[in-house]
Amino acid sequence: MLQRTHDPYSALRVKEFLFFLAARLFLTIAIQMQGGIIGWQIKIITNSNLHLGLTGLAEAIPFIITSLFAGHVADTVHRKKITIIGCVFLAFSILSLLYISLDTSAVIKNYGVMPIYILLGITGIIRGFLAAAVPAYMAQIVTRDLYANAATWNTTIWHTGYILGNAVSGFLCAISISFAYGTSLVMLVLSIVFFLFVAKKPLPVHEEKETLKESLSVGLKFVFSNKIILGALSLDLFAVLFGGAVALLPSFAKDILKVDAIGFGFLRAAPAIGAVIMAFILAYNPIRKNAGRTLLISIALFGIATILFALSSNYLLSVALLAFIGAFDNISVVIRHTILQLMAPDNMRGRVSAVNNIFIGSSNEIGAFESGLAAEYMGLIPSVIFGGAMTIAIVIVTAHLAPALRKMVIE
Repeated sequence: MLQRTHDPYSALRVKEFLFFLAARLFLTIAIQMQGGIIGWQIKIITNSNLHLGLTGLAEAIPFIITSLFAGHVADTVHRKKITIIGCVFLAFSILSLLYISLDTSAVIKNYGVMPIYILLGITGIIRGFLAAAVPAYMAQIVTRDLYANAATWNTTIWHTGYILGNAVSGFLCAISISFAYGTSLVMLVLSIVFFLFVAKKPLPVHEEKETLKESLSVGLKFVFSNKIILGALSLDLFAVLFGGAVALLPSFAKDILKVDAIGFGFLRAAPAIGAVIMAFILAYNPIRKNAGRTLLISIALFGIATILFALSSNYLLSVALLAFIGAFDNISVVIRHTILQLMAPDNMRGRVSAVNNIFIGSSNEIGAFESGLAAEYMGLIPSVIFGGAMTIAIVIVTAHLAPALRKMVIE
Protein backbone atom coordinates (compact mmCIF):
# COMPACT_ATOMS: atom_id res chain seq x y z
CA MET A 1 0.00 0.00 0.00
CA LEU A 2 1.42 3.36 -1.05
CA GLN A 3 1.95 5.92 1.72
CA ARG A 4 0.18 9.21 1.17
CA THR A 5 2.70 12.03 0.69
CA HIS A 6 2.45 15.29 2.60
CA ASP A 7 1.16 18.23 0.53
CA PRO A 8 2.65 21.48 1.94
CA TYR A 9 0.18 23.56 -0.13
CA SER A 10 -3.01 21.68 0.70
CA ALA A 11 -4.74 24.57 2.52
CA LEU A 12 -3.78 27.00 -0.25
CA ARG A 13 -5.92 24.99 -2.69
CA VAL A 14 -9.03 26.29 -0.89
CA LYS A 15 -10.04 29.46 -2.76
CA GLU A 16 -11.74 31.17 0.17
CA PHE A 17 -8.71 30.52 2.33
CA LEU A 18 -6.60 32.46 -0.20
CA PHE A 19 -8.96 35.45 0.09
CA PHE A 20 -8.76 35.12 3.88
CA LEU A 21 -4.95 35.10 3.77
CA ALA A 22 -4.90 38.19 1.52
CA ALA A 23 -7.19 40.00 3.96
CA ARG A 24 -5.09 38.85 6.92
CA LEU A 25 -1.92 40.05 5.16
CA PHE A 26 -3.18 43.60 4.65
CA LEU A 27 -4.73 43.71 8.13
CA THR A 28 -1.42 42.67 9.68
CA ILE A 29 0.51 45.21 7.60
CA ALA A 30 -1.86 47.95 8.77
CA ILE A 31 -1.64 47.00 12.46
CA GLN A 32 2.15 46.54 12.42
CA MET A 33 2.62 49.82 10.60
CA GLN A 34 0.50 51.50 13.26
CA GLY A 35 2.60 49.95 16.05
CA GLY A 36 5.91 50.81 14.40
CA ILE A 37 4.87 54.40 13.68
CA ILE A 38 3.60 54.94 17.22
CA GLY A 39 6.82 53.53 18.72
CA TRP A 40 8.99 55.84 16.63
CA GLN A 41 6.69 58.81 17.25
CA ILE A 42 6.69 58.26 21.04
CA LYS A 43 10.49 57.91 21.07
CA ILE A 44 10.89 61.19 19.15
CA ILE A 45 8.42 63.08 21.35
CA THR A 46 9.49 61.75 24.78
CA ASN A 47 12.89 60.03 24.34
CA SER A 48 11.77 57.73 27.18
CA ASN A 49 11.94 53.93 27.49
CA LEU A 50 9.17 54.06 30.08
CA HIS A 51 6.85 55.83 27.65
CA LEU A 52 7.62 53.14 25.07
CA GLY A 53 6.56 50.55 27.63
CA LEU A 54 3.39 52.47 28.45
CA THR A 55 2.25 52.16 24.83
CA GLY A 56 1.95 48.42 25.45
CA LEU A 57 0.05 48.86 28.70
CA ALA A 58 -2.34 51.38 27.14
CA GLU A 59 -3.39 48.75 24.59
CA ALA A 60 -3.19 45.65 26.79
CA ILE A 61 -5.56 46.69 29.58
CA PRO A 62 -8.58 47.35 27.29
CA PHE A 63 -7.66 44.21 25.30
CA ILE A 64 -7.77 42.01 28.41
CA ILE A 65 -10.98 43.57 29.72
CA THR A 66 -12.68 43.06 26.35
CA SER A 67 -11.41 39.60 25.42
CA LEU A 68 -13.78 37.27 27.31
CA PHE A 69 -16.87 39.15 26.15
CA ALA A 70 -15.42 39.29 22.63
CA GLY A 71 -15.04 35.49 22.72
CA HIS A 72 -18.70 35.13 23.68
CA VAL A 73 -19.68 37.42 20.80
CA ALA A 74 -17.50 35.44 18.36
CA ASP A 75 -19.42 32.27 19.25
CA THR A 76 -22.88 33.86 19.01
CA VAL A 77 -22.58 36.37 16.13
CA HIS A 78 -21.44 35.71 12.56
CA ARG A 79 -17.66 35.94 12.62
CA LYS A 80 -17.44 37.71 9.26
CA LYS A 81 -19.69 40.49 10.58
CA ILE A 82 -17.49 40.96 13.65
CA THR A 83 -14.36 41.02 11.49
CA ILE A 84 -15.67 43.63 9.04
CA ILE A 85 -17.05 45.91 11.77
CA GLY A 86 -13.82 45.60 13.75
CA CYS A 87 -11.74 46.58 10.72
CA VAL A 88 -13.96 49.61 10.06
CA PHE A 89 -13.55 50.85 13.64
CA LEU A 90 -9.80 50.23 13.41
CA ALA A 91 -9.76 52.39 10.27
CA PHE A 92 -11.34 55.26 12.22
CA SER A 93 -8.68 54.84 14.93
CA ILE A 94 -5.84 55.09 12.39
CA LEU A 95 -7.57 58.04 10.73
CA SER A 96 -7.62 59.79 14.11
CA LEU A 97 -3.90 59.12 14.59
CA LEU A 98 -3.32 60.56 11.13
CA TYR A 99 -5.26 63.71 12.00
CA ILE A 100 -3.48 64.45 15.29
CA SER A 101 -0.08 63.86 13.61
CA LEU A 102 -0.61 66.45 10.86
CA ASP A 103 1.69 69.45 10.97
CA THR A 104 -1.39 71.66 11.00
CA SER A 105 -2.83 69.90 14.06
CA ALA A 106 -2.10 71.27 17.53
CA VAL A 107 -3.38 68.20 19.41
CA ILE A 108 0.01 66.70 20.31
CA LYS A 109 1.48 70.16 20.94
CA ASN A 110 -1.28 70.92 23.45
CA TYR A 111 -1.83 67.50 25.04
CA GLY A 112 1.42 65.63 24.48
CA VAL A 113 1.27 61.86 23.93
CA MET A 114 -1.95 61.31 25.91
CA PRO A 115 -4.21 61.32 22.78
CA ILE A 116 -1.99 58.58 21.30
CA TYR A 117 -2.43 56.47 24.43
CA ILE A 118 -6.21 56.98 24.30
CA LEU A 119 -6.35 55.84 20.68
CA LEU A 120 -4.16 52.86 21.58
CA GLY A 121 -6.74 51.95 24.22
CA ILE A 122 -9.49 52.06 21.59
CA THR A 123 -7.30 49.91 19.34
CA GLY A 124 -6.95 47.40 22.20
CA ILE A 125 -10.74 47.04 22.42
CA ILE A 126 -11.03 46.54 18.67
CA ARG A 127 -8.19 44.01 18.66
CA GLY A 128 -9.95 42.07 21.41
CA PHE A 129 -12.90 41.41 19.10
CA LEU A 130 -10.77 40.75 16.01
CA ALA A 131 -8.45 38.38 17.87
CA ALA A 132 -11.42 36.28 19.01
CA ALA A 133 -13.30 36.26 15.70
CA VAL A 134 -10.58 35.92 13.05
CA PRO A 135 -8.99 32.58 14.18
CA ALA A 136 -12.45 31.08 14.75
CA TYR A 137 -13.50 32.32 11.30
CA MET A 138 -10.44 30.70 9.71
CA ALA A 139 -11.32 27.32 11.26
CA GLN A 140 -14.66 27.44 9.41
CA ILE A 141 -13.00 28.00 6.05
CA VAL A 142 -10.87 24.83 5.93
CA THR A 143 -11.63 21.25 6.92
CA ARG A 144 -10.24 19.69 10.08
CA ASP A 145 -7.57 17.69 8.24
CA LEU A 146 -6.12 20.99 6.94
CA TYR A 147 -5.92 22.78 10.31
CA ALA A 148 -2.20 22.22 10.86
CA ASN A 149 -1.30 23.27 7.32
CA ALA A 150 -3.65 26.25 7.49
CA ALA A 151 -2.11 27.33 10.81
CA THR A 152 1.35 27.21 9.23
CA TRP A 153 0.32 29.37 6.26
CA ASN A 154 -1.67 31.69 8.49
CA THR A 155 1.39 32.39 10.66
CA THR A 156 3.50 32.72 7.49
CA ILE A 157 1.18 35.43 6.20
CA TRP A 158 1.07 37.11 9.60
CA HIS A 159 4.85 37.27 9.76
CA THR A 160 5.07 38.42 6.15
CA GLY A 161 2.70 41.24 7.03
CA TYR A 162 4.83 41.92 10.10
CA ILE A 163 7.94 42.23 7.91
CA LEU A 164 6.30 44.49 5.36
CA GLY A 165 4.45 46.60 7.92
CA ASN A 166 7.52 47.32 10.02
CA ALA A 167 9.96 47.78 7.15
CA VAL A 168 7.56 50.07 5.27
CA SER A 169 6.71 52.03 8.42
CA GLY A 170 10.41 52.73 8.93
CA PHE A 171 10.81 54.05 5.40
CA LEU A 172 7.62 56.10 5.56
CA CYS A 173 8.40 57.58 8.99
CA ALA A 174 11.56 58.95 7.39
CA ILE A 175 9.26 60.84 4.99
CA SER A 176 6.49 61.88 7.39
CA ILE A 177 4.57 60.42 10.32
CA SER A 178 1.21 61.45 8.88
CA PHE A 179 2.04 59.95 5.46
CA ALA A 180 2.95 56.69 7.20
CA TYR A 181 -0.42 56.63 8.99
CA GLY A 182 -2.17 57.32 5.68
CA THR A 183 -0.50 54.31 4.07
CA SER A 184 -1.53 52.15 7.03
CA LEU A 185 -5.11 53.26 6.48
CA VAL A 186 -4.96 52.23 2.81
CA MET A 187 -3.71 48.76 3.82
CA LEU A 188 -6.68 48.39 6.16
CA VAL A 189 -9.17 49.31 3.43
CA LEU A 190 -7.63 46.62 1.18
CA SER A 191 -8.06 44.11 4.02
CA ILE A 192 -11.76 44.90 4.29
CA VAL A 193 -12.16 44.42 0.52
CA PHE A 194 -10.64 40.92 0.64
CA PHE A 195 -12.67 39.90 3.69
CA LEU A 196 -15.80 40.73 1.68
CA PHE A 197 -14.88 37.94 -0.77
CA VAL A 198 -14.98 35.30 2.00
CA ALA A 199 -18.48 33.90 2.47
CA LYS A 200 -20.32 34.30 5.75
CA LYS A 201 -20.22 31.01 7.65
CA PRO A 202 -23.07 29.56 9.75
CA LEU A 203 -23.16 30.16 13.47
CA PRO A 204 -21.78 27.27 15.53
CA VAL A 205 -24.43 24.91 16.91
CA HIS A 206 -24.98 25.22 20.66
CA GLU A 207 -26.51 22.15 22.25
CA GLU A 208 -27.99 24.07 25.16
CA LYS A 209 -28.61 27.71 25.99
CA GLU A 210 -26.13 29.36 28.29
CA THR A 211 -26.38 32.50 30.38
CA LEU A 212 -23.86 35.24 29.60
CA LYS A 213 -21.95 34.38 32.78
CA GLU A 214 -21.78 30.69 31.83
CA SER A 215 -20.73 31.57 28.29
CA LEU A 216 -17.93 33.83 29.50
CA SER A 217 -16.58 31.21 31.91
CA VAL A 218 -16.73 28.17 29.61
CA GLY A 219 -13.60 29.11 27.66
CA LEU A 220 -11.63 29.57 30.87
CA LYS A 221 -12.88 26.24 32.25
CA PHE A 222 -11.96 24.42 29.04
CA VAL A 223 -8.43 25.83 28.93
CA PHE A 224 -7.72 25.32 32.64
CA SER A 225 -8.98 21.72 32.49
CA ASN A 226 -6.69 20.84 29.57
CA LYS A 227 -3.14 20.48 30.85
CA ILE A 228 -1.55 20.53 27.39
CA ILE A 229 -3.28 23.74 26.28
CA LEU A 230 -2.72 25.38 29.67
CA GLY A 231 0.96 24.43 29.65
CA ALA A 232 1.53 25.72 26.12
CA LEU A 233 -0.27 29.01 26.80
CA SER A 234 1.48 29.56 30.14
CA LEU A 235 4.87 28.88 28.59
CA ASP A 236 4.29 31.38 25.78
CA LEU A 237 2.78 33.91 28.19
CA PHE A 238 5.84 34.16 30.42
CA ALA A 239 8.34 33.78 27.57
CA VAL A 240 6.78 36.70 25.70
CA LEU A 241 6.32 38.67 28.93
CA PHE A 242 10.02 38.60 29.78
CA GLY A 243 11.52 38.25 26.30
CA GLY A 244 10.20 41.56 25.00
CA ALA A 245 13.34 42.95 23.33
CA VAL A 246 11.30 44.06 20.31
CA ALA A 247 9.45 46.65 22.41
CA LEU A 248 12.76 48.42 23.06
CA LEU A 249 13.97 48.43 19.45
CA PRO A 250 13.53 52.21 19.06
CA SER A 251 16.03 52.67 21.90
CA PHE A 252 18.43 50.05 20.53
CA ALA A 253 18.17 51.69 17.10
CA LYS A 254 18.87 55.24 18.30
CA ASP A 255 21.09 54.73 21.34
CA ILE A 256 23.07 51.50 20.74
CA LEU A 257 23.16 50.83 17.00
CA LYS A 258 22.96 54.50 15.92
CA VAL A 259 20.62 54.02 12.94
CA ASP A 260 17.82 56.15 11.52
CA ALA A 261 14.13 55.38 10.92
CA ILE A 262 14.95 53.16 7.93
CA GLY A 263 17.43 51.12 9.97
CA PHE A 264 14.82 50.87 12.71
CA GLY A 265 12.31 49.53 10.18
CA PHE A 266 14.66 46.69 9.23
CA LEU A 267 15.25 45.89 12.89
CA ARG A 268 11.49 45.68 13.43
CA ALA A 269 11.15 43.47 10.35
CA ALA A 270 14.03 41.11 11.15
CA PRO A 271 12.15 38.80 13.58
CA ALA A 272 9.42 38.28 11.02
CA ILE A 273 11.93 37.53 8.27
CA GLY A 274 13.27 34.70 10.42
CA ALA A 275 9.73 33.60 11.19
CA VAL A 276 8.75 33.42 7.51
CA ILE A 277 11.83 31.35 6.66
CA MET A 278 10.97 29.00 9.52
CA ALA A 279 7.33 28.86 8.39
CA PHE A 280 8.35 27.54 4.96
CA ILE A 281 10.56 24.95 6.65
CA LEU A 282 7.60 23.88 8.82
CA ALA A 283 5.25 23.75 5.80
CA TYR A 284 7.49 21.11 4.23
CA ASN A 285 8.45 19.46 7.52
CA PRO A 286 5.44 19.70 9.87
CA ILE A 287 6.09 19.07 13.56
CA ARG A 288 4.18 16.01 14.76
CA LYS A 289 6.42 13.73 16.79
CA ASN A 290 8.12 15.29 19.82
CA ALA A 291 6.05 18.47 19.38
CA GLY A 292 6.13 19.26 23.11
CA ARG A 293 9.88 18.83 23.39
CA THR A 294 10.36 20.92 20.25
CA LEU A 295 8.19 23.65 21.76
CA LEU A 296 10.33 23.79 24.91
CA ILE A 297 13.62 23.79 23.00
CA SER A 298 12.48 26.54 20.60
CA ILE A 299 11.50 28.88 23.45
CA ALA A 300 14.80 28.22 25.26
CA LEU A 301 16.67 29.14 22.06
CA PHE A 302 14.46 32.24 21.84
CA GLY A 303 15.76 33.27 25.26
CA ILE A 304 19.40 32.61 24.31
CA ALA A 305 19.07 34.66 21.10
CA THR A 306 17.51 37.49 23.13
CA ILE A 307 20.52 37.61 25.46
CA LEU A 308 22.96 37.63 22.53
CA PHE A 309 20.99 40.44 20.89
CA ALA A 310 21.29 42.53 24.05
CA LEU A 311 25.08 42.07 23.99
CA SER A 312 25.49 42.97 20.31
CA SER A 313 26.61 46.42 19.19
CA ASN A 314 26.95 45.43 15.52
CA TYR A 315 23.95 46.32 13.36
CA LEU A 316 24.11 43.33 10.97
CA LEU A 317 24.67 40.87 13.82
CA SER A 318 21.72 42.39 15.67
CA VAL A 319 19.51 41.98 12.59
CA ALA A 320 20.61 38.33 12.29
CA LEU A 321 19.92 37.63 15.98
CA LEU A 322 16.47 39.20 15.70
CA ALA A 323 15.80 36.91 12.75
CA PHE A 324 16.70 33.91 14.92
CA ILE A 325 14.39 35.24 17.65
CA GLY A 326 11.55 35.31 15.12
CA ALA A 327 12.36 31.85 13.77
CA PHE A 328 12.35 30.20 17.20
CA ASP A 329 9.22 32.09 18.22
CA ASN A 330 7.37 30.93 15.09
CA ILE A 331 7.91 27.28 15.99
CA SER A 332 6.03 27.82 19.25
CA VAL A 333 3.31 29.85 17.51
CA VAL A 334 2.57 27.14 14.93
CA ILE A 335 2.50 24.38 17.56
CA ARG A 336 0.23 26.40 19.87
CA HIS A 337 -2.21 27.41 17.11
CA THR A 338 -2.42 23.81 15.87
CA ILE A 339 -3.20 22.56 19.39
CA LEU A 340 -5.97 25.12 19.82
CA GLN A 341 -7.57 24.39 16.45
CA LEU A 342 -7.51 20.62 16.98
CA MET A 343 -8.64 20.51 20.61
CA ALA A 344 -11.27 23.28 20.78
CA PRO A 345 -14.87 22.43 19.66
CA ASP A 346 -16.24 24.75 16.96
CA ASN A 347 -18.93 26.22 19.23
CA MET A 348 -16.21 27.22 21.74
CA ARG A 349 -13.46 28.43 19.40
CA GLY A 350 -14.23 32.11 19.83
CA ARG A 351 -14.06 31.86 23.63
CA VAL A 352 -10.99 29.60 23.62
CA SER A 353 -9.32 32.04 21.20
CA ALA A 354 -10.23 34.83 23.61
CA VAL A 355 -8.51 33.03 26.50
CA ASN A 356 -5.51 32.42 24.24
CA ASN A 357 -5.46 36.13 23.43
CA ILE A 358 -5.53 37.06 27.12
CA PHE A 359 -2.54 34.77 27.66
CA ILE A 360 -0.60 35.62 24.50
CA GLY A 361 -1.99 38.67 22.70
CA SER A 362 -1.96 40.87 25.80
CA SER A 363 1.39 39.49 26.94
CA ASN A 364 3.08 41.24 24.01
CA GLU A 365 1.81 44.59 25.25
CA ILE A 366 2.32 43.84 28.96
CA GLY A 367 5.75 42.50 28.03
CA ALA A 368 6.42 45.83 26.32
CA PHE A 369 5.52 47.62 29.57
CA GLU A 370 7.69 45.26 31.63
CA SER A 371 10.59 45.81 29.22
CA GLY A 372 10.20 49.59 29.31
CA LEU A 373 9.96 49.62 33.12
CA ALA A 374 12.95 47.30 33.51
CA ALA A 375 15.00 49.35 31.04
CA GLU A 376 14.16 52.54 32.94
CA TYR A 377 15.46 51.17 36.25
CA MET A 378 17.99 48.45 35.26
CA GLY A 379 19.36 49.99 32.09
CA LEU A 380 18.58 49.04 28.50
CA ILE A 381 21.04 46.16 27.96
CA PRO A 382 20.80 44.56 31.46
CA SER A 383 17.00 44.55 31.25
CA VAL A 384 17.00 42.54 28.00
CA ILE A 385 19.62 40.12 29.35
CA PHE A 386 17.44 39.63 32.42
CA GLY A 387 14.39 38.97 30.22
CA GLY A 388 16.20 36.34 28.15
CA ALA A 389 17.50 34.61 31.28
CA MET A 390 14.01 34.54 32.79
CA THR A 391 12.66 32.97 29.59
CA ILE A 392 15.19 30.14 29.84
CA ALA A 393 14.37 29.64 33.52
CA ILE A 394 10.64 29.43 32.73
CA VAL A 395 11.29 26.71 30.12
CA ILE A 396 13.19 24.65 32.70
CA VAL A 397 10.42 25.02 35.29
CA THR A 398 7.66 24.23 32.75
CA ALA A 399 9.48 21.12 31.52
CA HIS A 400 9.56 19.87 35.11
CA LEU A 401 5.97 20.82 36.08
CA ALA A 402 4.17 19.88 32.82
CA PRO A 403 5.28 16.39 31.72
CA ALA A 404 2.14 16.04 29.52
CA LEU A 405 3.27 19.04 27.49
CA ARG A 406 6.84 17.74 27.29
CA LYS A 407 5.61 14.41 25.86
CA MET A 408 2.97 15.92 23.54
CA VAL A 409 2.62 14.80 19.91
CA ILE A 410 0.40 16.32 17.19
CA GLU A 411 -1.89 13.83 15.47
